[in-house]
Amino acid sequence: MLRAPLGRLVAFCSRRALLVVVLATVLAAGALLVTRARLGVSTDTGNLFSASLPWKQRANVLKRDFPQNEDLLVAVIRADIPEEGQETARQLAAVLAAQTARFKSVRRPDADPYLARNALLFLAPKPLEALLNATIDAQPFLGQLAADPSSRGLFEALGLIGDGIAHGQANLANFQAPLRAFARNLGEAAAGHPTPLSWQRLLTSSLSDLGGQYQFVETQPRLNFGSFAPGGVATDAMRAAIAALPEVRAGHAQVYITGQVALDDEEFASVAEGAVKELIASLVLVTLWLFLAVRSWRIIIPIVIVLLLGLLLTTGFAAIAVGTLNLVSVAFAVLFVGIAVDFAIQFSVRFRAQRHGTGQPLPLLLSLSETGRETGVQILIAASATAAGFLAFTPTAFRGVAQLGLIAGVGMLIAFACTLTVLPALLMLFGYLPTGVDEGFAWARRYDRLFRRNRRRLIAGFAVLGLAGAALLPLLRFDGDPLHTKNPNWPGMRALHLLMNNPQTSPYSAEMLVPDLAAARALAVRLEKLPLVSDVRTLDSFVPTDQDQKLPLIQDAASLLLPTLLPYQVAPAPDAAAIRAAMLKTVASLAPVLGKLTADDPLRAITAALQILSKRPDADLLAANRALVQYLPVTLDQLRTVLQAKPTGLGDVPPGIARDWILPDGQAHMEVHVRNGASDSATLNRFLREVRGVYPNVSGSVVTIIASASTIVSAFKIAALSALAMIALILLIALRRLRDVALVLAPLLLSAMLTVILCLVLRQPLNFANIIALPLLLGVGVSFNIYFMMNWRAGMRDPLGSPTAKAVLFSALTTGTAFGSLALSHHPGTASMGRLLLMSLACTLLATLVFEPALLPRRRQDPH
Repeated sequence: MLRAPLGRLVAFCSRRALLVVVLATVLAAGALLVTRARLGVSTDTGNLFSASLPWKQRANVLKRDFPQNEDLLVAVIRADIPEEGQETARQLAAVLAAQTARFKSVRRPDADPYLARNALLFLAPKPLEALLNATIDAQPFLGQLAADPSSRGLFEALGLIGDGIAHGQANLANFQAPLRAFARNLGEAAAGHPTPLSWQRLLTSSLSDLGGQYQFVETQPRLNFGSFAPGGVATDAMRAAIAALPEVRAGHAQVYITGQVALDDEEFASVAEGAVKELIASLVLVTLWLFLAVRSWRIIIPIVIVLLLGLLLTTGFAAIAVGTLNLVSVAFAVLFVGIAVDFAIQFSVRFRAQRHGTGQPLPLLLSLSETGRETGVQILIAASATAAGFLAFTPTAFRGVAQLGLIAGVGMLIAFACTLTVLPALLMLFGYLPTGVDEGFAWARRYDRLFRRNRRRLIAGFAVLGLAGAALLPLLRFDGDPLHTKNPNWPGMRALHLLMNNPQTSPYSAEMLVPDLAAARALAVRLEKLPLVSDVRTLDSFVPTDQDQKLPLIQDAASLLLPTLLPYQVAPAPDAAAIRAAMLKTVASLAPVLGKLTADDPLRAITAALQILSKRPDADLLAANRALVQYLPVTLDQLRTVLQAKPTGLGDVPPGIARDWILPDGQAHMEVHVRNGASDSATLNRFLREVRGVYPNVSGSVVTIIASASTIVSAFKIAALSALAMIALILLIALRRLRDVALVLAPLLLSAMLTVILCLVLRQPLNFANIIALPLLLGVGVSFNIYFMMNWRAGMRDPLGSPTAKAVLFSALTTGTAFGSLALSHHPGTASMGRLLLMSLACTLLATLVFEPALLPRRRQDPH
């Protein structure tokens, strides 16, 4: 019914070729202007899902109520000793806070004075008692250092130890660790490499461990969303500030940059890395396949122009229809090119066959008209079925594929229109001249006969594979963790991996909002009993527990230690001569008692190092002095502060901390951490089930990962069934035979099951990035099978030796080359998308070129 009208349409466009090309150019220019003005891209994985989903609504409430936790750029500091890390963090925060044009806020969440003041109260009673007892035992030593916080004071204290040993009054069992630390640092100084000594580890080791091994500087940068790296300016500023820090330059501290802003920017950079080379290589190979398919630049150039035109028009539609693309819908270009090139190749190969189908070439205009009559309906049905398949994804809650389905679905209709209007016009203008007979692959005809002879075996074998794929389908895993699609070697990801093993800093947690703090307390008690829960953090977590036990211990220790730590007079800083004299005096005190010590006693190493250092130049002595006591005054100040702890309640928690855990209306924020910083999917699923069993309305990163995966799987189940139903309906209307509809859909389903088997064998999970392979499989599979079916109905005798098979093969090679370039991407998500696209395309080609010819019923006219 439509053969004649479509043939006339092609003829009309061919006769008015110049006008058609001009109109197409105007449309392309308009689409380009609309794209530049309206189209954007968002890397926020939160935009991939409908805001009406319950779990998404809860996540959005947390974002709205706690905006200070969004769009963070975080510096993670790791240093040789805690003091260097703290000083590095302090200096970095000060530098960044002054750059108000680049940063909206800068804070150190682990360095609030409230936390430092009450540090002893946050220890458990037994570790607190042990720390205080050890500190009291060191009272004489501390008194000497408080009165003279220099190496001179340290050496004189060591000399007192020598006197004690000489009189049999020294029990050094509890001082071995500090003495070994002194010996190590003095030995390094004697070797010409003085390194700072950590007095926190020596005097307050429990407090040093309480804060963990990392320091943090959290910032909220001012983002430029007009750039592919919105946080690029702020990140560059942070890197520059880090490079200038003294401890970093000395190699004593390392600073890593992470946070959502850094990860998003790195994602764009990773996608772009090597993209130009890969694109050029892909274009070269695509051009090669096109040349082998149509053998003339006069056809290749029109095909490329039509692809670019269709892509521009589809992009313009995307700009109008959706405005902002997400991480999934941005791949519409891959889908468009992968399928639209098939339409163009089908038309062009059949056009060459028309030209060469008789002894004398047909006139160019008549050849184009006849090609339109023969291929127009096939391409229309393929485009309609493919578009219907894509559009079936539009109503789903997975907005990523919903957008992709809308854009790609309309894109298929645009590709059809361009193929039957602009392509004939360009072929007319380029005036293709015949070069020889071209009617497909003559060598492939023997495989047609082979497949027909072994028809039952092939169908049985593929049926077994299909059933196996269906049985294995439940094992196909969807990985909903967006971190798994990122390059683990990115700086931001390396920093994040450093934090994952600690439940307190792991990015995997559950969060919830409850009516008030009383409800949070009751809920926390129940949650902390769960096997996979490490801890539950609420505002109460910032109020020390068991204060009635701890405060008397601290007050008793303070009564003994504070008089010692608060001397009436502090000695002035010594010069090199005073340091040398103190060294010699200490050596004189220690040397006579070395015979009473064991061979590995650290006092032996201390004495030897002091003997060497005492002979060094003044500059070396001053450097050693600085390394030994650089952080002593700060540590003594901290010790004085924590010994003056007082009863603390909720009212004492600073607003800067409280605002992260309590809202003005009294609602309480809770955070539940998974035990041992687990990050594997199975553990996170069990963890979430446990938490939901206690409180169903939970949110947080773990919920986002698991619920998003569930949403995607559900969306694809519904969309796949809807797509198959719509495609079947279109095929039934077009083909009017249930048998023929089944002959088109059977290879499509087989290729899907073969893809499932390949994914499991090659351990390729589905994820946010590669999920688009499934709608592409649908589109390409339907198109390829429709061509074979309709040409077989028209009397085609040897499917594999026909121009249709040639067009299908080169279309697949062209599409596969484009996907192959994606598989080589530096971005893991994009690379996984390329791999899965190649896998699904290979399965589709196998089903189309082997299973479909065997499946087609044998007719009388078919050769045996």
